[in-house]
Amino acid sequence: MFSLTLMIFITFILANIVMILASLLSKKSILDREKCSPYECGFDPKGSARLPFSLRFFLIAVIFLIFDVEITLLLPIASILNIVNIFSWLMTSTLFLVILLIGLYYEWYQGALEWSE
Repeated sequence: MFSLTLMIFITFILANIVMILASLLSKKSILDREKCSPYECGFDPKGSARLPFSLRFFLIAVIFLIFDVEITLLLPIASILNIVNIFSWLMTSTLFLVILLIGLYYEWYQGALEWSE
């Protein structure tokens, strides 16, 4: 048992060393202006590639992802209705929907759903 644990430990250490060495050896060391510039269909870039990004878009995307994941969690609730106890099903689904609505109202109250200011 001890030898198996020792072999697994040594294999883990050697694998990490190999991955670190491969990462260091495969790293590009030659950097030139053409490789570092953004590609714009063969034309010289007119401006910076790092344009300021509106946080409103990011916030709307995060809210969409959160509510999208919650909807995927809501879909199986209807299919397990006849499998589980009706009281526990009702309490669980009601609690989940209440938490979802509290989150929606909080985002609405904070003004995250208002597009224009």
